[in-house]
Amino acid sequence: MSDKNTNPLLRPSPHPNKVPDFPAIDVGHYLPAIEAALVMARAEVAAIRDNPAKPDFANTIQALETAGEELGATAGLYYTMVHMAGTDDLQALSDQIGTLTSAFGSDVSADKALFKRVAAVYKNRDDLPLSIEERTLLDNTYRGFVRNGVNLPAAKQARLKKLNQELAMLGPQFGNNQSKSLENYSLWLTDTAALHGLPPTLVAMAKDAAQQKGRIDGCWRITLDMPSYVPFMRYSTRRDLREALWRDSAMVAQEKPFDNRPLVKKIITLRHKRAQLLGYDTHAAFVLEERMAKTPETVHAFLNALITKYFAGAKQDLKKLQEFAKAELGIADLQPWDVLFVREKLRAATYALDEEALRPYFKLENVLEGTFTHFSKLFNIRFTANAAYPAWHKDVMAYDVFDNANQAHLGTFFADFFLRIGKNPGAWQTTIRSTGLFQGQVERPVVAIVCNFTPSSPGMPSLLTFDEVLTLFHEMGHAMHNLLAQGTYQSLTGTSVLWDFVELPSQLQENWCYQPETLAIIGRHYETEAVIPAALVAKLIASKNFMVAWDGFTQAKYAMLDLAWHTTDPALSTTDIAAFEDTIMAPYRLLPQYPGLASTTYSHIFNGAYDAGYYSYKWAEVLEADAFEAFLDAGIYDPATAAAYRTHVLAQGGIHPPDDLYRAFRGRDADPDALLRREGLSA
Repeated sequence: MSDKNTNPLLRPSPHPNKVPDFPAIDVGHYLPAIEAALVMARAEVAAIRDNPAKPDFANTIQALETAGEELGATAGLYYTMVHMAGTDDLQALSDQIGTLTSAFGSDVSADKALFKRVAAVYKNRDDLPLSIEERTLLDNTYRGFVRNGVNLPAAKQARLKKLNQELAMLGPQFGNNQSKSLENYSLWLTDTAALHGLPPTLVAMAKDAAQQKGRIDGCWRITLDMPSYVPFMRYSTRRDLREALWRDSAMVAQEKPFDNRPLVKKIITLRHKRAQLLGYDTHAAFVLEERMAKTPETVHAFLNALITKYFAGAKQDLKKLQEFAKAELGIADLQPWDVLFVREKLRAATYALDEEALRPYFKLENVLEGTFTHFSKLFNIRFTANAAYPAWHKDVMAYDVFDNANQAHLGTFFADFFLRIGKNPGAWQTTIRSTGLFQGQVERPVVAIVCNFTPSSPGMPSLLTFDEVLTLFHEMGHAMHNLLAQGTYQSLTGTSVLWDFVELPSQLQENWCYQPETLAIIGRHYETEAVIPAALVAKLIASKNFMVAWDGFTQAKYAMLDLAWHTTDPALSTTDIAAFEDTIMAPYRLLPQYPGLASTTYSHIFNGAYDAGYYSYKWAEVLEADAFEAFLDAGIYDPATAAAYRTHVLAQGGIHPPDDLYRAFRGRDADPDALLRREGLSA
């Protein structure tokens, strides 16, 4: 299948914006296409290295930026599909593809003759007429070679190459184990008494899930996927069933053949070996050198300060839960499997707000239409459905995005919302192609947001929880970062920024979900089309900071676990990963400890890009809390403020240092107290 006439990955896309021909691509196309693209890529790199002309920006730095672009596009598409449609046969290719692509990257990074050309351009950088964008690309290219071991002797380069190849295979294996472990789980409910307290949306979904497994009458299936697990834990009055589900959730990916514990050990060990081979004390030191935070010590101090602020509030939140549980629900010994249930009851009692009372106003189609209206008001853009674009699944929707000011095409946007077998859990934005040079010209991006929302069922449309609405706005923030990007080089546009800055655009968008003007746009009753009532909006806003200290404390402590994994000698941490995790988390424990691990499902750090970087969510939250105050001061849809944010942050990508971008937008550095001020914890 390596012939251009038969392999759609080896021929030009027939679709607008060079969108891949998804329906024509079979599993058997990927490996031959990657092998063919590797031959092309190696030839392109060799031509740069062996060029007899004097090294300059165009023939060396820009040429390297675009060398191997077909390989990058094809391999990137493969990994995108593994996450979104990870069938067994697709997953089976991961070892081969990971080995091939990692070997190519290692070979390029270790090419001393190639680096000699890069270094020659870098040495003369101050004498060259480079734009800021070109200078940044030059700096990044030079630094990338150094950080990836070009100056190592041959024997160490060979060891580094082997480490990179092994690591390239382990992440997909981790994700596959997690997905398979979730897919193979069922909590079967066989009588109506077991349904007591559950919302109709969950009952309908559980009935449909049972039917998909061939069980038709008098049976409901609860799973560990978030759209099933969370509402069950919030609303089931059956404490015994909540306990069973919670205990099972704590053991995900810890059973054969889907046990992630050996992979955690391998990944941590190999990352540490690679860092030390490159001259760094720890993997965190290696990673954080290329972050705003710069050092593990800075991250530790940042997290420790947050935990200090949150800890007292979290203990107060727990005390309120315990007192309410005992007085109102007859639960004298609050356990982990009670927290979501008691929390929802306490919130309902405190604010007269039930999460399920919001759901009828968040029909997915209405929310999506309102989300598009929101971004149109904010950035003067429009989304136009385009059924002509091919997609990878029948439920995926495609849109063109245009700038209303000049009618320019900003990019192609895909929406893949529903839970299905083979799809990774969670929600994310994926960049199928970034803004920048591709096949000889600057192209606009192709992006997708991927979620695991509750699908529609007979007689019931897909109704989102408010948390899912927040998720949609969050991921759309990432999409906007890519769709509104400007620039010439893909490695510098959109979300290609320092990783502790990447969550600013996404988390900023969540703020609008608590604004009455925005809620009126996105919230309409699925039956009557009535706008979400003002009284319900007021309750939602009033409850915004409910248990905020508990939530902040929880996120910060898991960031501490990430940092501990990547700053501790694996000889100490991987001997017994349960003991290590328990030691790290013990100072932050507010509830009893039971068997089970967090690390075996910690896909952010073991199958994502957040290794030694999970703190980024809280780091960026400080920035976005300060940024949203600018909108609150000027008006949440103020054109001048939105234009400044778009121009100075979203459009710039990684061309400038993040601190400079933020100062250009805000006129000053971010106020570190903005987050605590928003959360009511600044006193």
